[in-house]
Amino acid sequence: MNCKLWLVSTMALLVGITFVTLAPAGGMPSTSGYTVLGPIRHGKLTIFPVVATRSFDTSEFITLDEGLRSGEVTVSESGGVLPLMRGRRVVPRDGAQVNQLTLVNNSRRPLILLAGEIVTGGKQDRVIGKDRIIPAESDPVDLGVFCVEPGRWVGSSDKFGVVGVGNQNPTATMAAPEVRAKAMAAKDQQQVWDEVAKTRSAMAGIVVPGPAAQAINGTTSYARVMDNQEVKQHVDSVADPIRHDYQSLIQQLRDQKAVGVVVAVNGEIVWADVFASTGLLEKYWPKLVRSYAAEAVVSRVRSGDADVKRAQEFINQLDGRHETVDSEPGLYRHTEISGNGFRAFELTSLLPKTGFDLHVAKMTE
Repeated sequence: MNCKLWLVSTMALLVGITFVTLAPAGGMPSTSGYTVLGPIRHGKLTIFPVVATRSFDTSEFITLDEGLRSGEVTVSESGGVLPLMRGRRVVPRDGAQVNQLTLVNNSRRPLILLAGEIVTGGKQDRVIGKDRIIPAESDPVDLGVFCVEPGRWVGSSDKFGVVGVGNQNPTATMAAPEVRAKAMAAKDQQQVWDEVAKTRSAMAGIVVPGPAAQAINGTTSYARVMDNQEVKQHVDSVADPIRHDYQSLIQQLRDQKAVGVVVAVNGEIVWADVFASTGLLEKYWPKLVRSYAAEAVVSRVRSGDADVKRAQEFINQLDGRHETVDSEPGLYRHTEISGNGFRAFELTSLLPKTGFDLHVAKMTE
């Protein structure tokens, strides 16, 4: 099927969503290997699908959600386990630290961690600060994390999980772009806390005064705020139409290698997430779209509508003034790119038979 001829008019039955012909941006060629297609809009949120010139086999990787649900991946407070040789008993001990957690990957597959993923439990909820790969059947690994629940330092459980585990639709497991940005780019705990406080205040302002607002004001937990029933209704009203229809769309566009999105909120392009395969995008899509929607529902300033040309320019520009590279030989390379008005992050797998970018995230600064 020719992508230029693909129309999504059958999806336009949903109220409030505007669909356009999905075609590459006229006069704006891809210089990055990625091509932006026409937008899917709902309210303040606009999603531009991204297709790639090629896709890669990512079936050998496991995600954090998959690992925690199966029990093959465990997360605990740093200091909760002693270093061990594979096969020996894990010995509990005290010594928890705010910005560290310990993860063990007992799966036979390497684990992908994405910056912005939230784990709940322990003494505080945490957000992962950097994309990385954890090897299969790993010994305990120290994770760099940031607290997203500054008001608690009492263990709620011995292990961590993800928000929504046990539900048919696990949600709120990815922080909104502004919170992700403070962890990924600023790398500053106080800025993360400040952004969490701003989000909490904004969410309290959109719910009906009463028990819901009191519950939001009575917690410092980002996860609890996003799991508030009235907040979920606001976020879902934006996320669900786009999530359902984009999922359907990328299945239709598998042959065109749909691998990511460029995101605009209130007409301003703010973010992009691009993966190595359509399959990997589909695994992350439900929680990604809710994170974008959470940003949209509290955004106030509108500056017009983002168009395909601007979205293509955004994804094309991945070369910057400065690069910082962090790598674990034979496992992964993490590259942070600082450019004019943007920051980008590339997670490249160095495992045998790979050598490709698993995830690319880009933010406007």
